[in-house]
Amino acid sequence: MPDPRPLLPWWAAMLVAVLAGFVTDAAYPELAIWPLVFVGIALALIAQIGRSVGGAFLIAYVYGATFYLLHVEWTSRYLGPVPWLALSLFEALFVGVGGIAITLGYRWVPRAWPGRWARLVALPAVVAALWIGKETVIGSFPYGGFPWARLAVSQSQSPFAETVSWVGFAGLGFAMAWATASAIEWVRVSVERRTLREPLPKAMVGLAPLAAVLVVIGAVPAWPTASAGSTTVASVQGNGPAGYFDERSAGDVLNAQVGATTPLLGRDDIDVLLWPEGSVDDSVNPGTAAARTLDRLTADLDAPLIANTVTVRGDEYFNTSFLWRSGEGITQTYDKRHPVPFGEYIPDRDFYMFFAPDLIGLVQRGYSPGTNPPVFDLGDTIAGLAICFDVIYDEVIHEAARDGAELYLLQTNNADFRGTDENQQQLAFARLRAIETGRWVVNLSTVGRSQVIDPAGRTVDALPSDQPGAMVTEVGLRTGLTPSVVLGGWVDGVISIGGLAALLIAFALGRRRGAFAAASGAEAPGRETSAFDASAPENANRPASAEG
Repeated sequence: MPDPRPLLPWWAAMLVAVLAGFVTDAAYPELAIWPLVFVGIALALIAQIGRSVGGAFLIAYVYGATFYLLHVEWTSRYLGPVPWLALSLFEALFVGVGGIAITLGYRWVPRAWPGRWARLVALPAVVAALWIGKETVIGSFPYGGFPWARLAVSQSQSPFAETVSWVGFAGLGFAMAWATASAIEWVRVSVERRTLREPLPKAMVGLAPLAAVLVVIGAVPAWPTASAGSTTVASVQGNGPAGYFDERSAGDVLNAQVGATTPLLGRDDIDVLLWPEGSVDDSVNPGTAAARTLDRLTADLDAPLIANTVTVRGDEYFNTSFLWRSGEGITQTYDKRHPVPFGEYIPDRDFYMFFAPDLIGLVQRGYSPGTNPPVFDLGDTIAGLAICFDVIYDEVIHEAARDGAELYLLQTNNADFRGTDENQQQLAFARLRAIETGRWVVNLSTVGRSQVIDPAGRTVDALPSDQPGAMVTEVGLRTGLTPSVVLGGWVDGVISIGGLAALLIAFALGRRRGAFAAASGAEAPGRETSAFDASAPENANRPASAEG
């Protein structure tokens, strides 16, 4: 049995939790020092081991708040600290609750399954599953969730990235958390059993499972998809006044897109023209000036255009991408599946108006979620679609692949987050989506940075931020579904539910073993310490005021 006492005193655990938040964030873009995520996970876990329920929540909350305050600081770019603080401190609540589950896992699992190998394999598996369960909840609740900061996103440029094509973001995150927790247990077991004094080969045996997992996720190649030819995509970054508070008149963003497209006119090698989110800010009804402009451009290039605008149907507004063909107008549409809460619509408006009426009042209209398939049939190919934050939701990307997408054309508008890490963080998602689906991805922003990414996650073409420009890129078409797409949400579900089930089973078995040992006289008589007792185990033999 491991020592039930905390590994760190209370004051040190709090400092380590703050440090863990800083270190974890440094693994994600912009810094993208990907190995640091393992250090961040380790520090967060070490701070939680042996704590009481209340202590576990508080320490995990401090870790989560520190991380999110750093990671989504870009939300304060224009609207000030209120949205930033609200989002960060709210998401930290889920991290705190997850911390309780993880701490109980460290307490209950060794009681249920004693032994060295259970400590090195089973305990890390439960801890990792509970970590991913926390991510799954954050990515689903409330208002559709916010799966922005999943562990796997930190690995978009690491040797482990190709694992996502097999087991998705959740599977890679599970392997990362398991490896870190296993390393911690190897050190703990070695110290407890003094195996560090053993000959090195014998002492290193316990690292075999950890080494095997790291070798597998580092060496496994991405699932191969089949080539289906190629197509030439012209993607145009207009760099217009597309921000929420940018001064502009109707048609200014459209004119910026037209201006950046004009140098392409006369070319005969373009198969599809792509514009970003929010690229058409004027009416495209038949006979309007904007409609004539789109007709002229598509006729000159002899290629269809994929653009984006706001559409109104009845009393509902939609963030809509559309396919425009010369002489036909709009022939296909896709409405954004996941409008951003508090950005594109206000859920429970009356409730939140009570707390921040000035901010809530800025969003006068609300976008409805779309239901149409996230693909366009371009004639010779099927293009998968996602609008801005749609890219962070697995079901949108997976549905497009299952509907026959041979490449992805992703539209976004980062104008409200100029000069922040948001664009680079979103590009990390796009890079992993290319690997996960085995498809080429064109991730096009109104203001940049825009990129063309191949199925290996490599940037093939790019446009810098805050500059108009165009890329004309021959991109490959791919068919076939990766295991990640086939399995879909089953990976997240099995890991999350499995972790919770294992925790409850460990609790039941641990109590049964304790009762049996007490009945047989193996333990000294006395009151059994509850896992939920605020005085144990971290406060055993301490003054009642030690934790506060």
